[in-house]
Amino acid sequence: MAHKPHKETGIFINEVSSHQRRYHKVLELTHSTTKAAGVMLLGAIIALVVANTAAHGAFTEFWHTEVSFGFGATHAEMSLAHIINDVLMAIFFLLVGLEIKYEMTVGELTDVRQAILPVAAAIGGVLMPVGIYLLFNASNPETVMGWGVPTATDIAFALGILALLGSRVPAGLRVFLSTLAVADDIVAILVIAVFYGQSPSLMWLAAAAVVLVALVALNRTHVYSLVPYLLVGAVLWYCIFMSGVHSTIAGVLLAFAIPSRSHVKLKSFASWSGQRVKEAEESYVPDEPVIGQTDYLASVTRLARVSRQVVPPATRLERRLYPWVYFAILPLFALTNADVAFMQVPAGDILSSPIFLGVFFGLVIGKPAGIMLMSFIIVKTKLSTLPENVNWSHMLGAALLGGVGFTMSIFVANLAFADAAYVMVAKVAILAASLVAGVLGFTFLFFQAKAATRRGQRFEMELPSVNNRQSHAAHEAERRYKRECIQDENE
Repeated sequence: MAHKPHKETGIFINEVSSHQRRYHKVLELTHSTTKAAGVMLLGAIIALVVANTAAHGAFTEFWHTEVSFGFGATHAEMSLAHIINDVLMAIFFLLVGLEIKYEMTVGELTDVRQAILPVAAAIGGVLMPVGIYLLFNASNPETVMGWGVPTATDIAFALGILALLGSRVPAGLRVFLSTLAVADDIVAILVIAVFYGQSPSLMWLAAAAVVLVALVALNRTHVYSLVPYLLVGAVLWYCIFMSGVHSTIAGVLLAFAIPSRSHVKLKSFASWSGQRVKEAEESYVPDEPVIGQTDYLASVTRLARVSRQVVPPATRLERRLYPWVYFAILPLFALTNADVAFMQVPAGDILSSPIFLGVFFGLVIGKPAGIMLMSFIIVKTKLSTLPENVNWSHMLGAALLGGVGFTMSIFVANLAFADAAYVMVAKVAILAASLVAGVLGFTFLFFQAKAATRRGQRFEMELPSVNNRQSHAAHEAERRYKRECIQDENE
């Protein structure tokens, strides 16, 4: 059952109460899917504007600045752009892996009957765009490898757009779209690993396998500290980077090795913590400075130390990574990869390119068509049912949002094409398709919501605990719901 969020009211001294309020506002801001999508969009717009001005040369030169790493006689260099695409994006894939692991452990992917609809829809949403892309490019050996570009859905943008509608759409629709996007990510990760690497070095792949075994051994021997996993994970990244397989896959493999269980006996923790609280109450001396209360500090220190360990390592890492990934890494990725200098190329040449046609129509038409076709087959064969309060019109709106590719599509485009001109055309198609799909999906669902409002139907979203990262979009939607209710009363 969902909980109401709670703030630590009355615990902190009055002098810092304003600091705590600001902290909670920052926490809510940095865990908002809508704000995250907005920051990413801002990064893309800045890159797009700069790319079509006289500053483009200096902008590109800056991102290709070489950064040196050295220790003794060992020396290596990597450009800023490669650091973002190969190192920081591995952290993004680590977060994606943690989200996938969550869904497979306690989320929508644990129940086969519930999972089959979004998973099948995701498969349809991959196969149909591939077919459409190949219609335009199958006969061209230089462009055929771009088939993976229109297969991915950008989870941040798609859910950010859906969150704008708040309680006007059923909660089940968000669950469907988020699970579909997670399944989509799994397919995209497999596609990148299998089809978009260089000829792999067997020696480095063997080294990566040994490191992966070491990570699994850490898990099996019940090591719950994050530090060993992150250190060994860095070695895994290096081995995969040197192997020729794209290094971001290391993030996903690391995520699956990190424990998702607590090593504290949860049944015993409640009574044990109650005893520590009682000890603290008994040893507390109101008139004595806290720094001198040895017994009191010992009790609360033990309680704090064990309480931190109740939270599973995977959950701790996910909470720490989320704001950095969505408010720093992905905006930086957008800033470095959305710099499309389309003004230098005749529009007709871009719009008539088979790459543009395959990617654009793959995302705008192929994605929703594949999602809807597979969903229809699954429901009509009674393998699964539509989510609660969700109808086929809602499904079509979510399917349209599935065409918002952006992050993963741009990432695959960089890997698929060696020719910079082909990458540029693919990026124009991705940006155009994502804009069209986002606007169409939002508009369609908005008018569906208006019709539901006229019928007196509203989908109030329950508010899970604020401590769960995945609850913040629901939190945002519930606040919007309350504002909508006030507006309706005033009208």
